[in-house]
Amino acid sequence: MAYDEEQARRSRVVVDTPTERREVVHSQMVRTPDNSGISAGMVGVLVVVAIALITMLVLFWMSSQPATDQNANIVAQQPPPPVVQQVPAQQPPVIIQQPAPVQQAPVIVSQPAAGGAAPNVSNDGAVQTAVDKKIAEDPTLSTLGVTATVLDGKVTVTGTVKSEALKTQVDRALRAIKGVKQVDNQIVVLS
Repeated sequence: MAYDEEQARRSRVVVDTPTERREVVHSQMVRTPDNSGISAGMVGVLVVVAIALITMLVLFWMSSQPATDQNANIVAQQPPPPVVQQVPAQQPPVIIQQPAPVQQAPVIVSQPAAGGAAPNVSNDGAVQTAVDKKIAEDPTLSTLGVTATVLDGKVTVTGTVKSEALKTQVDRALRAIKGVKQVDNQIVVLS
């Protein structure tokens, strides 16, 4: 540890007694440490930071080295870009857009089956209306907040209810509707 300043203190005490006179000198050395020096901990931190910096620089240099070689190979394999000469245009081109011709949507006519009977085609719109009406008019079902969708006669019902009995009641009510072929009950029962 370096010392910035060293001071000496001296004190002199005179003791006078009736028989003798005595003088006592007391000296004391005071050293104040130098605060401008670097501590060992600081030197350690600086060494660790320097090593980390050097490591990062070496890694950066190593990662950029192969990329330079690859770029040189890519440039060597590419043909030179073509030379394009542009001649100033005399007039700007005129662009005319014409509306597309309107075509009628094709009409699909289904032929009756070979036996002369019409195939069993479900009417999803009518079934959806019947399902919505049933849910809206039933006092128990209308308060549940369930949603039902119909596709090819299959009713998918979603929502949440408080009991398994309510879930079963919704299922039975939907199966009783004319035109419903199947019910996919995805209602979640909250405990």
